[in-house]
Amino acid sequence: MKQSLRLLFVVALAACPAFSTFAAEAKRVLVVTVTTGFRHSSISYAEKTLQKLGEESGAFTVVDFARQPDVVVPRKPNKPRDLPADADDNAKARHDADIAKYEAELAKWTPEVEAQAKAAQAQFDAAAKQSLEKVSPANLVANKIDMVIFANTTGDLPLPDRDGFIKWIEDGHAFAAMHSGSDTFHGFPGYIQMLGGEFETHHAQVPADLVAADTAHPANAALGPKWDLKQEEMYHIKNQDRARVHILWYMQHDPNETATQDFFPVSWCRLAGKGHVFYTSLGHREDLWSDDPNLPGRVNSPEISKQYQAHILGGIKWALGLADGDATPNPDVK
Repeated sequence: MKQSLRLLFVVALAACPAFSTFAAEAKRVLVVTVTTGFRHSSISYAEKTLQKLGEESGAFTVVDFARQPDVVVPRKPNKPRDLPADADDNAKARHDADIAKYEAELAKWTPEVEAQAKAAQAQFDAAAKQSLEKVSPANLVANKIDMVIFANTTGDLPLPDRDGFIKWIEDGHAFAAMHSGSDTFHGFPGYIQMLGGEFETHHAQVPADLVAADTAHPANAALGPKWDLKQEEMYHIKNQDRARVHILWYMQHDPNETATQDFFPVSWCRLAGKGHVFYTSLGHREDLWSDDPNLPGRVNSPEISKQYQAHILGGIKWALGLADGDATPNPDVK
């Protein structure tokens, strides 16, 4: 009898860790890195970093990617812009060289090459559509996806049901986007409204002195009231109703015209129906995503990279409901 009780006790002990693991099962995340516009070289680093953050934190698992088709589409060369009237001799020399290069490339754009480009584009479009089938509401439900992340996506993505995707978020799921996630679906108001803002333009990369609008939010990641980046491509945002977003990080001036004092949004979160949405305009540079100290061309230190990783991890955990944070609109922040 004692031996039987001892065996039951051992079985119970063995079952407890399994039960605890099951109860705290990591959230399931799908990462989308398809682009139909500009494609950032940092995307491969973004994919690796998101996987790493999930594994190290135990908060989520990247269960799948909707990736770019492996199809190269030849592009017709674009003519360089006209020089301004006050261009100096150096600028004129560079422009002449650019024109010569353009004309040489244009000469290669034969009818045969154009036909090849059209065929490749059709192949790309079909493959992109197939890749993005993973984002259909039916597949998201069937695969028990808790969150979709748009990591530096651009352009009009051929989602199988874009309205259904927005409804999936509003029904209580999570969404996050980094950098050019706001340079996506410019012609789809439902997406822009869900995200809470839209990319307008950017200028040269610059140092950025960020101010925290909410030092307690997980996306602040204990960085404090200020956060300085050595260099980043800072977005100008349009179509943002500040009465509908909770600003997390911002600047108090135009990043390229520092004398122009103004509110300049950088990162925010919001509720979309029952869903949680997190966005950061940061993430253009590879040395923000990657903390590899030997990364070629590094300007931002590995410490800044780790701060960025903590920033997006905090935003992701908030969106997944794993960390508490305020989403009340804060339009008075300035």
